[in-house]
Amino acid sequence: MKIIIVGGTGLLGSAAAKLMIENGHTVEAISLPPIPEELELPKEMTIYLNNYIEMSDLEIEEIFRGKDAFVFAAGVDERVEFEAPVYEAYETYNIKPLSRMLSIAKKVGIKHAVVLGSYFSHFAKIWKKMELEKHHPYIRSRLEQERVSLSFADENFYVNVLELPYIFGIQKGRKPVWSIFINQFEKPRIVLFPKGGTSMVTVNQVAHAIYHSILYGEQSKCYPIGYFNMEWKSLIKKVLFAMEMPNKKVINVPNILALIGFIRLNKEYKKKGIEPGLNPTQFLKLMSRKTFISPVLSDQLRLPNDDIDQAIFESISYAYRIHKMHLSVVEMKAK
Repeated sequence: MKIIIVGGTGLLGSAAAKLMIENGHTVEAISLPPIPEELELPKEMTIYLNNYIEMSDLEIEEIFRGKDAFVFAAGVDERVEFEAPVYEAYETYNIKPLSRMLSIAKKVGIKHAVVLGSYFSHFAKIWKKMELEKHHPYIRSRLEQERVSLSFADENFYVNVLELPYIFGIQKGRKPVWSIFINQFEKPRIVLFPKGGTSMVTVNQVAHAIYHSILYGEQSKCYPIGYFNMEWKSLIKKVLFAMEMPNKKVINVPNILALIGFIRLNKEYKKKGIEPGLNPTQFLKLMSRKTFISPVLSDQLRLPNDDIDQAIFESISYAYRIHKMHLSVVEMKAK
């Protein structure tokens, strides 16, 4: 097969590209510069350094033509900060360009599209009483991204959305998302955290989910991706071990106490003129639940088993080394 990955030099896109190339496929990528010097990318992958938002339809069509599958592994998540209304930013980077590319992909005869989304969409659909779509612009945008994606599907154009949870793994030269844990846990003598937990996977497992979605994905299906489920307290202890702070205590606190910190965070956002994609005080209600996903829900995609403890350790230790040594790395950005 010939596959085009938008975001093909990113953490997930590059891992999928490597796997596909190892299995005999041809992969091309549209990627936003710069590419870190330390980055190890498949030499066989053709890379078009360009901003997918600024590219013309004709430019995209020329690259897409002759491809069998299209993967959208680009866009921004809730970590990138924007002024209000933040939903418009998500439309700009995640929804409108994806709609345009899906239209072009279908026009030129691509047969399968895979869109990387968020596991928040899964919980918004199964926990309707929480009204996650109402309270969180980011979650609302991810649900709309799914609706837009599936609207293009027909008997000749398969579309799948992967609802991805916490992902552990590193890409040298890029700042890991888990730097947020470093900032949160380094200074306090005791780590106070709400109850609950999350589902998680490794980068390698996501690469397989992307590739196997093209091979085995069912038409118009959104796959909640989860393999390992872990309570926050257990995860944080693994994080502290990787930060060389294994003896630091972790204590679960009731939501009423945790809310104080989330209210303070909300005030900080307002002071900076930022509208968060996840409303802090409302997000506590979701965060304190066990957002677990059974691997059975993605059985069709044949995710391999992997070493999540090693992936967590590598992610956190790399993030901590960047923090301590003030290393120059590429961060997630909108432009």
